[in-house]
Amino acid sequence: MKIKKDDKVVVLSGKDKGKQGKVLIADPKAGKVTVEGANVATKHQKPRKQGEEGGIIKVETPMYVSKVALLCPKCGKAIRVSYKLTDGKKVRVCKKCGAEF
Repeated sequence: MKIKKDDKVVVLSGKDKGKQGKVLIADPKAGKVTVEGANVATKHQKPRKQGEEGGIIKVETPMYVSKVALLCPKCGKAIRVSYKLTDGKKVRVCKKCGAEF
């Protein structure tokens, strides 16, 4: 999976199309990512302990990685990623501007 935790991404489809946010959780096995401020669901939570409050809370839910695109830190556009070997390390490269990150 080319998208990792703490990457900045843009949502390509769905109700949150066009929203930008940081990746909170990346799950390569399921092929899903959780993006900050996107795909938010309301959850009704019961109080579990004495003194704890229940209520309706908002939770970011996972979405398929194919619905998001990585944002290039240099050109600021939604990009595709290629890889390049630099000093024996695999580095991600922007297909549009060639910036390494």
